[in-house]
Amino acid sequence: MKRVLTGVIGLPIVILLFVLGNKYIVDLVAGIISCIAIYEYFNASKKEVKNLSWIGYVLSIGIIFIHIVNTKIALMILTLLAPTILLVLFLHIIISDMKINLKDIAFSFLGISYIITCITALALIYGIGDNTKLSFLKEPSFADIAVRFFQNTQISGKYLIWYVLFCAWGSDTFAYTFGKIFGFGKHKFSKVSPNKTVEGCVFGILGAIVLSVIYTIILNNNLAFDINYFVVIIASIIFSIIGQIGDFSASTIKRYFDIKDYSNLFPGHGGMLDRIDSVMFIAPFAFCVFTFIL
Repeated sequence: MKRVLTGVIGLPIVILLFVLGNKYIVDLVAGIISCIAIYEYFNASKKEVKNLSWIGYVLSIGIIFIHIVNTKIALMILTLLAPTILLVLFLHIIISDMKINLKDIAFSFLGISYIITCITALALIYGIGDNTKLSFLKEPSFADIAVRFFQNTQISGKYLIWYVLFCAWGSDTFAYTFGKIFGFGKHKFSKVSPNKTVEGCVFGILGAIVLSVIYTIILNNNLAFDINYFVVIIASIIFSIIGQIGDFSASTIKRYFDIKDYSNLFPGHGGMLDRIDSVMFIAPFAFCVFTFIL
């Protein structure tokens, strides 16, 4: 019941944010979400890792300004993100006279780069311009189909972001519903997450496809888009697999730190990282796909 109530309350908030908000509001919310995620990660790892979370908080605040700076500067910052984090972390070893060790910076780098990179990508997807023109060959070959997503139309991040969300939500919902509730899940997938099954993962992929195709039908029929269903299906399969790996990855971290959930922020669902683990992993790959086809 807690799980259902949290979803009923949370879903309208997410819809309102992405439908009525703008990229600056989304950037602000993304920065806040990142701060929460950084706190959860370092709180979970506090018995194993010395707290270097301040770096994550500073970078989380930086997400708020990702669309205020020039696009080229933003991309340059993203390119230098991982090396800069490593540089600062190794500096901690030097100035602390080895009180901060290699294990501390390794776990800190994992959490900070994982959270910041993925959440920044989510904000960048939403910020894709409303007036971006997409053009393709009039008679594409089979090879061209791989990049033929939209044809002679305009699209913005407000529409693109939902492919990420629907692939993550569809995978999670169908895997849980058919794999667990309806009892189709018979073959365990991995010890990393004992409740997940092979059948659940397959139904998860199906869920991503179903929601994405329905969403595409709505866009094509109501907003005069000409979105290629074949590419939507292929992208949905890829995004679903990536999202499920993200889910397993979050479970791997939790299992190592011997915790059930990252926090109790969302009753019945766990913490922020428990809820957005799939979305986070999908976001950077989706951003690259959307950028590639522009």
